[in-house]
Parts: sequence; C-alpha cells; structure tokens
Amino acid sequence: VQLQASGGGLVQTGGSLRLSCAASGLPFSKYTTAWFRQTPGKGREFVAVVRQIGTSTYYANSVKGRFTISRDNAENTVYLQMNSLKPEDTAVYYCATGSNPVLSSIRSASMYNYWGQGTQVTVSS
Repeated sequence: VQLQASGGGLVQTGGSLRLSCAASGLPFSKYTTAWFRQTPGKGREFVAVVRQIGTSTYYANSVKGRFTISRDNAENTVYLQMNSLKPEDTAVYYCATGSNPVLSSIRSASMYNYWGQGTQVTVSS
C-alpha cells in the first residue's frame, strides 16, 4: 500500500494550493481518506475527511469554508483545495486512509491505517 502526497509549496497569505494524495495497492474506493497536518512539537491535527463515495465530508473548524476535500475514485486520488491560506496553515500535510471509521472517531489519527509521506505547506505573511 502506498499513498503519495504532493502539491505543497510556498504561498503568500490569501493564496491557494491544491494537494493531491494518490493511492495504490488497496481498493481505494472502499476507504475513507483524510488529511492531517503537523507542526514541529505538536501532534497531528485533523484537517478534513471524505467518505468512500465522496458524498460525506467533514472539516476542522479552523479550515471550514476555506478548504475543500474531494476524491476521484477512478484515479485513486483525493484532493485538498486550500484557499485563503493563512500563516497558521503552515505545516506538513499528510493524507491517510482507513477502513470506514465511525463518525465519532473520524477525526482521530489512530483510526487510519495507511499514511502518506507528507508534503510541506508554507504560508508567508
């Protein structure tokens, strides 16, 4: 199983980036996929998640209205469109996939079995 995250970079405040998470080695369409982020000295923070079919999405309050998660099961890829970026969005972003975690635990990193390698997002002020 491999998850390949890409699309990070350096952007100014108010800018946009689109992250991609390409999966291989598993029936991706049957897995819930999420994005987390991490800054030095802190644990992984939930950002957004999309269920298998893509009709159910959930967001952290800090990104709601600015970020959009989506998936293309034909391409085995999940996207995170990030708009109106702020300096506090600076982090390493990780995608992760798990076998249908229950809603009450869907924001918990422990619910996800497979993780990508992370992509750095830096927002300058």
